[in-house]
Amino acid sequence: MIETVALPGDGTVRYLDQTRLPAAEIHVTTADWREIARAIRTLAIRGAPAIGVAAAMGVALAARAARAQAPAAADRAIASAIEGLGATRPTAVNLFWALARMRDAHARARAVGLAGDDLARVLAAEAAAIHAEDLAQSRAIGEHGAALVPDEAQILTHCNAGGLATGGLGTALAVIYAAHAQGKAVRVLVDETRPLLQGARLTAWELDRAGISVTLITDSMAGSAMARLGVDLVVVGADRIGQNGDVANKIGTYPVAVLAARHRVPFYVAAPSTTIDPELRRGADILIEERAAEEVTALAGAKIAPAGIRVWNPAFDVTPGELVTAIVTERGVVRPPYPGKLEGASRQSVTTPAGPPSGSPGGPPSGPRPGGWA
Repeated sequence: MIETVALPGDGTVRYLDQTRLPAAEIHVTTADWREIARAIRTLAIRGAPAIGVAAAMGVALAARAARAQAPAAADRAIASAIEGLGATRPTAVNLFWALARMRDAHARARAVGLAGDDLARVLAAEAAAIHAEDLAQSRAIGEHGAALVPDEAQILTHCNAGGLATGGLGTALAVIYAAHAQGKAVRVLVDETRPLLQGARLTAWELDRAGISVTLITDSMAGSAMARLGVDLVVVGADRIGQNGDVANKIGTYPVAVLAARHRVPFYVAAPSTTIDPELRRGADILIEERAAEEVTALAGAKIAPAGIRVWNPAFDVTPGELVTAIVTERGVVRPPYPGKLEGASRQSVTTPAGPPSGSPGGPPSGPRPGGWA
């Protein structure tokens, strides 16, 4: 398990700065929700489930910072934190699910008259519960997905859907970890994942650290790897899944799915049910984040493109459900046709940022739990 983000119990949040990997393993401690927002925006914290967990913890930080204020002022501070955290990244649905859950926990606590330290404790406990549930979901995803992995399988994955992308265990990599733990001799081909190299920097680091056989390839080698090296299955994560099985994931996932179909390689998506959007009918309605040109025109601070060149830099693409062999969640394996099968997989409606029509899930709000900090 990797400590991606944590509530140490002393009124702070600690996170692993993923922009420093693999050169240095730096953990940052903060008591300011704005630092959590900055970390999400700059990809120091990344991966849909991890973003949701971290955002929930950020709201808990805001409640703690405001606990000495009058209730109305504290409510405004918490609402401001929820709004600020929600503005960080528009595509990952888990962010909005987690913020909706924290908003509901805040509303329930205020409805019974809680304020100050008591309110801060409730919101810290809710954030801790979201983290614990993420870990449980990852374990279940791994167990369900491992059944799809044959012994001595060569697996291809894209971007990072491991412990670094979640509360500590992973989604796509949880499948690989579980298969490895079962004694299956798995080998993994890792796409580098341009432009920010999450595969090269993060997934290769994770798998090597776990003692799993890993080979790094460039994104443009995926088709050749399927043709020449042999790939038994592809498994990737997801940032948002529509009711028709369309999947938004890191840019470059769609061409891998096309290549997998051409070579008759199963293409699996592993994600918690909170990534399935009950209001999203098709992937074309997903708001795709576009990021700075400098991510493409520079590499490790060195310019690699002509000055002033036009750049298109979407962070994600959408893989049509027809190319997805199965979706693995903590509840089991769902196979096509997807319409109707994914309905109700998530738990409550939330509001996503302005853009093309879309929505996001949540679930029946849970009550205050012990744990966390005041």
